[in-house]
Amino acid sequence: MIVSLHNGSTKQIFIEKEYPDTYFNNNDKIMECVTDLKSPYGSGKYHEICFKNVHIGFGTVALRNKVLLHLESDSDSVEMHFTLKGKTTAVSGNFHKTVHFDNAQHNIIYAHQMCGSMEFEGPEMQFLEINLSPHFFKRFLPDHSEIFNTFRNSIEKQRSCLIHPEHHRISFEMYRILNDIINCSRTGIFKKIFLEAKIIELLLLQLEQFFKNERPKPFLSGKDQDKIYAVRDYLVQNIDQYRSLTDLAHQVGTNEFTLKKGFKEIFGTTVFNFWNTIKMEQAKKMLLHTDLNISEISELTGYKNPRHFSAAFKRQYHVIPSKFKNNRLT
Repeated sequence: MIVSLHNGSTKQIFIEKEYPDTYFNNNDKIMECVTDLKSPYGSGKYHEICFKNVHIGFGTVALRNKVLLHLESDSDSVEMHFTLKGKTTAVSGNFHKTVHFDNAQHNIIYAHQMCGSMEFEGPEMQFLEINLSPHFFKRFLPDHSEIFNTFRNSIEKQRSCLIHPEHHRISFEMYRILNDIINCSRTGIFKKIFLEAKIIELLLLQLEQFFKNERPKPFLSGKDQDKIYAVRDYLVQNIDQYRSLTDLAHQVGTNEFTLKKGFKEIFGTTVFNFWNTIKMEQAKKMLLHTDLNISEISELTGYKNPRHFSAAFKRQYHVIPSKFKNNRLT
């Protein structure tokens, strides 16, 4: 499998790799690499993890301007695509239309020997793509559904297509799994088992969403959506701070009503449930992977009183943090 990403006008090659057949054979070995992306257009990192039937790629790229690159691949693949930040537009002779992804959108793509161009629009791009071998993917594709049967037929006839003509929103549950995949610290066979389980769970959520096809009319305008994402980014980057809904809304130039309704529309949960969840996830990682004590972790996650932190942790994980930490050490 050869993948090449290059500038169409100058022929400058950014990525050109020949991937081993790990993707398709019975080798259980897991391979991993990180590529530094440096060019006149911006900078970033691209992280790849590859094992039997699976290739995971994710990265964050800061762009100075729009970038137009050409993509060539000689493989067949089913891609679970997630655009977390930024916008991309792909044009290929294999598709009957231009494929455009915006912030917080996902879809499943069957790509047969792609050759085309991709435009990236920042200023920051964050994405995760999971490429599955077609025979592996079809094991999880349900029967008795017109949309899934059409997609299966396209794979068998090697016709590139999307599983659904419209992209869907990345749900809060999906974000949590994507975060688990990106931040997985396991190694070897345990990492492979963990990632494969997460991929199947993520695929389940995608397929359920496409099957239900719940597409309510959006409440938010494009500008208001950007403000909601800005609040989300602030929450992730400031778990030790406290802000009221009014403060958060004014910080991005909107009002409390729009923030509450818009956040629930995009992420499927409330602002403070989202914030509490990421606080507890970070706390769990600190308990597992650092020697910080409970009081220090409490402070780092925005709790002035360790007892309040312990109560919140127990509500989330049904165990107090001191017992969770002690079990890790035994």
